[in-house]
Order: sequence, then C-alpha cells, then structure tokens
Amino acid sequence: MKITTVGRQITVPEDLKAQVAAKLKKLDKFFPEEGTATVTYSRKHGKECLEVTINASGTLFRAEEEADHFRDALDRIVDVIERQIRKNKTRLAKRIRENAFSEPSAPAETVEEDEGEIIRVKRFSLKPMTADEAVMQMNLLGHKFFVFRNLDGGETCVVYARQDGGYGLIVPDDD
Repeated sequence: MKITTVGRQITVPEDLKAQVAAKLKKLDKFFPEEGTATVTYSRKHGKECLEVTINASGTLFRAEEEADHFRDALDRIVDVIERQIRKNKTRLAKRIRENAFSEPSAPAETVEEDEGEIIRVKRFSLKPMTADEAVMQMNLLGHKFFVFRNLDGGETCVVYARQDGGYGLIVPDDD
C-alpha cells in the first residue's frame, strides 16, 4: 500500500511512519489491487489526532481517532477500518469484482478562511453508482450524507442518514 504522510503543524518521526506502514500493511490482504492511504497527524486540544483515508479500487475507507499517543489512535483506527470492511464484505467483494469505478476519487480539499463565509470547499468527481452503493460509501466514510451521480438516470443525487436510523434519497425534479 502506498502511504502519503501529512503532518499538520508537526514533524512526524520516521519510527512512527514505519509503525503506521507496518499496521496498514495488515490491511493489504483485503484489497486485490494496491490501495493508497493518506495518513494525517495533528494535535487538537492537547490530544494527538490521527486520520487515515484508504482508497482501494475507488472505494474510500476513513477513520479518525484522538488519543494521548498516535500509537494508541493507530491501533483503534486499524480496528475501525477492519470492522468497516467486514461489515460490508459481500457488497465490497461484488463492487471490487465488477470494477464499478474506473478511477479512484479522493476528495480534493481546499480551506479558505473568511468571516461568516464558506470556510471549506471540497471538490471531488461524481461517480455513477446506485443509491445502495452510495449509502455504503457514506457509511464507510462516516459521513451523514453523500453526493453521487445516479447510475440509472445520470442526475446528481444525495443520500443522507435520517435521525430514525433509516436513509433518505434526494433526487432533483426535472420541472
């Protein structure tokens, strides 16, 4: 797995990078093709925060943990991602086998600071998929909503997690 390391206002020691690489290598068995991982290190409110995003065959897995030490957060992150993979094992196996996505789509993130205005802009390519695949991708990323291009009609749609535990789908009206 190819690993990109990002240190936000900190310098990441080489031994920690090596330990992260060894732990993430454990996840290689789940992916038929080589995946890419982005590991972001930061400190927030006296805690060390570690975020890992893995892109494998166009499917994104993401986990973020805060702990007293990066190594503790890393152990929890590997467990979270393994749980995501096992929970969605059959859907993921079908999706990876069918190569539903031709190219990976990691969101490009831009942060702009302005008073009372939009402070973050995310850009990403919309991949054609079914609503069920979009719900799975939303859950893998740990988000409350997910924007996608509907495989059937080609329109841009949004799936979202409802407070009652179900999911909603927003489809544009052609009027």
